[in-house]
Amino acid sequence: MKNQILILFIGCLFIFSGCHKVKHESDFAGYAMTLMDSTLMYYKVPGQVLFYETYPKRDADLVTYLAGADTIRKNRVAYLWPTSGMFSALNALQKTTGDKKYENMIESVILPGLECYFDSLRVPGCYQSYLTESGKSDRFYDDNLWLGLDFLDLYEQTGNDAYLASARNIWNFIESGCDSILGGGVYWCEQKKESKNTCSNAPAVVLALRLYSLTKEIHFFRMGQDLYYWTKKNLQDPADYLYFDNITLDGSVNRTKFQYNAGQMLQASVLLYNLTKEDLYLEEAQRLASACGQYFFEDFVAEDGESFKAIKNGNVWFVAIMLRGFEELYRVDRNPVYLNSFKKTLQYMWEHNPNQNMLFDDDCFVEKRSESKDTKWLLTQAAMIEMYARLSKIKLEFNL
Repeated sequence: MKNQILILFIGCLFIFSGCHKVKHESDFAGYAMTLMDSTLMYYKVPGQVLFYETYPKRDADLVTYLAGADTIRKNRVAYLWPTSGMFSALNALQKTTGDKKYENMIESVILPGLECYFDSLRVPGCYQSYLTESGKSDRFYDDNLWLGLDFLDLYEQTGNDAYLASARNIWNFIESGCDSILGGGVYWCEQKKESKNTCSNAPAVVLALRLYSLTKEIHFFRMGQDLYYWTKKNLQDPADYLYFDNITLDGSVNRTKFQYNAGQMLQASVLLYNLTKEDLYLEEAQRLASACGQYFFEDFVAEDGESFKAIKNGNVWFVAIMLRGFEELYRVDRNPVYLNSFKKTLQYMWEHNPNQNMLFDDDCFVEKRSESKDTKWLLTQAAMIEMYARLSKIKLEFNL
């Protein structure tokens, strides 16, 4: 009887882990796969191609990251932003592992799910912040930019021209959000043209430059370069090279500094260096990387006495986007300092994650919050998956 119970218990553990056993203490690919299994278990809506915003699902919770009031959400499924995070996570896993099941998951779940957010009634067509069956909702330029980058990632892995066409379509929407007010730049929200944000301009630079790299259409390069210099002029802090959050139409600047804004401008600088071979872009990237290292990281001493530079608490997905910039830079200058800080932080997080569901707390790295939140965000899990997968890929390529 005891043997039967033991066999049943081991079987349950095997099923829960999704057959992904972590082989050694820094198996970041294994961490990413295990966390993806847990995320699908707790966030995937049964029988649908959609996800819940949080676990546990809380119908009464309001979403606070919108330009205005929370939408009246049918079934309280996730907004577009966390859903796009799952697209990024699966892309990263596919690229890292080469396992076609992740590509199949994108094709069978993510892409059909995204169609539920696609608004073809307003021109140009693009993705709105919530399900179209619930009526019109705000259309954010940054939400669509993240998807444009996801589609390019998928295109580069598959060669399917439909994904490049999707990225082009998104670019058409981005260009519709540009005008001459404040000398240029992309708005944040189509329905509330009140500010032009780094989060809608920096990734626009990255998308434009990547489109140019793939198509060699000079218009993309010129747009990317113009938006790069507009963002530097209007939103970069000359004192430390980091980037402010946004500028309103009256010229007022929100001076908050987020990781993803710096990370996208870091990536943009490296892309411009790769395309032009002008040293000024590489120098700008290295100055910005150093500024990020000082501002977004802190000295930390673990329980065993090991000291390292750890990521400060903050939005986990913002940090994942910052990692993209550091990865791009490492591929050029091979300076391992920043990526080693990511590795040590994320290794510590895995070893000290107290959650029995294998999910991570929001906005929390090595410094634990005094109180753990009751719910955990889908976007946080997606961001952690992406980071583990990216670190695994670069480790395999460069033995870092």
